[in-house]
Amino acid sequence: MPEDASSPVAQRTANSPNAFDLRRVGANPDYWYPVAWSDELKTGKTLGRRFAGEPIVLWRGNSGQVFALEDRCAHRQVPLHLGVVRGDELKCHYHGWNYDGSGKCISVPYLDKGRLPGGVKRYPSREIDGLIFVFPGNPVLAESRVPPTLGSSQRKDYKTRRLNREVACHYTFMHENLFDMNHQFMHRRHMGSITAHCLGRQHGEQWAQVEYSFSRTEGKQSVGEQVIVDLMRKRGRKVQQGFSDHMRIRTDYPTQNLKVWVGRDIQQSSDPVLDVWLCYTPLDAEQRTNRTYGYLSVKKPHVPGVIHAVWPFVTWFTENIFREDKYIVECEQRAYDAQGGDWNNEVFPALRDLRNVLANCGSPAPVIAAAKA
Repeated sequence: MPEDASSPVAQRTANSPNAFDLRRVGANPDYWYPVAWSDELKTGKTLGRRFAGEPIVLWRGNSGQVFALEDRCAHRQVPLHLGVVRGDELKCHYHGWNYDGSGKCISVPYLDKGRLPGGVKRYPSREIDGLIFVFPGNPVLAESRVPPTLGSSQRKDYKTRRLNREVACHYTFMHENLFDMNHQFMHRRHMGSITAHCLGRQHGEQWAQVEYSFSRTEGKQSVGEQVIVDLMRKRGRKVQQGFSDHMRIRTDYPTQNLKVWVGRDIQQSSDPVLDVWLCYTPLDAEQRTNRTYGYLSVKKPHVPGVIHAVWPFVTWFTENIFREDKYIVECEQRAYDAQGGDWNNEVFPALRDLRNVLANCGSPAPVIAAAKA
């Protein structure tokens, strides 16, 4: 696939600033972002959350519905998450100003109805597969961009664990880390020496994907890796000639998905043995931190109960890998902060595809540049 000479993410001299700085591109608010797990928000309770520095209050009314508003009362600007839920409405903790789910102020204890002030901003909200999403941007676009199901997290033939951690880096570092499997050297302690082979890459305006196979040059599999891969290899039909284990990583802005197939074709009709769904919600206004929400789903072997017996090894293995990834992307963020700009000298074509997608889909407002100025 030819490189686009007009691309804003161009190759450059090492150890010098890029003309275009991807870390100054904000997450586009015109998409749905997870901000809480459904079971975190009990009926009649509130939660305070953030999207790129914007405070958001969530509450679950007596009807079970989730509402989301700007988390500051229109009166004295105190957080509404300190308030009290009454039915499907939210009453401010300070003076009792009452808001409905649209953000309208519907009563003030010491004013008559004809003198009620304006309300606060409403965020479209929705629960999908155990996560609460909000739409921070133009609400007119919300319905057309509702996410589909989140990987294989709700399928009974998979065992799933949540991925939930705060990471001190810009969300673009997270996309790059998962997309680029050439960093397997970093995981040598837990996986041995593995070489990634890029099988192909594709991209469009809002998506990019890359496919890999892997070869082990040194060391042995951990038990967790064996559970994910070898148990599934033994349960299926024989490996077809010309096929090998495959990994496909895809960014569909703003989410990512990683899927692994073993010893089989990677047609969409084939179930992967590993299916990981991820989304990175920026927390602070400068977007130097994100909350990573995700699901890791492993296909269950035919033998009943085996997956539950070995699940602690899967958890141990994946947590160690994620911990190493978290550490290294936070190192990247600290380097960026010290240098005052994006010095990345990216030479891997698939990563350059991805960086262009993130640049083109991101917020047109230079959030970080404005915050630094």
